[in-house]
Amino acid sequence: MPESEPQDSRSEAGPHLLLYDGGCGLCHGLVRAVLERDRGGVFHFASLQGRVATEQLDRFGDRSGLGDTVVVIANYQGHPAECLTKARAAIFVMRALGWPWRAAAVFGLLPATWLDRAYDMIARHRYRIFGRRDQCFLPGPEYQRRFPDRADAVAAKPEVS
Repeated sequence: MPESEPQDSRSEAGPHLLLYDGGCGLCHGLVRAVLERDRGGVFHFASLQGRVATEQLDRFGDRSGLGDTVVVIANYQGHPAECLTKARAAIFVMRALGWPWRAAAVFGLLPATWLDRAYDMIARHRYRIFGRRDQCFLPGPEYQRRFPDRADAVAAKPEVS
């Protein structure tokens, strides 16, 4: 009996945690776009400046240099979790969203150094092009559970009668 092909645990397990810069206009657009296209609800979201991001990133050691990049922690509630950054994180997100976004996986064939250089160039100019935000993305009520920092705040808020 032939061995079955190993499953890609990053896309099958989950949910995955997408960490974003809460003050970046490009990141706000990314979060909104993923929320709209993530039919399976496999992504949760947290600001890099928040408690959940700090706790999750501490699992992977050195967090220096992650303040200005998108980070995906694949299978963040399970084991093994994997931390992806920059272009690899962006490609992972597109693959997980399905067709037609999955077609972007072809970029994953390029060397990581090339992809990360392109990513860094966009990141360097993102505030100038996409602007800054005074506050983090605030999800609508239908998405609150997918933002662990926000869900904790909502759960802690006393009900008003």
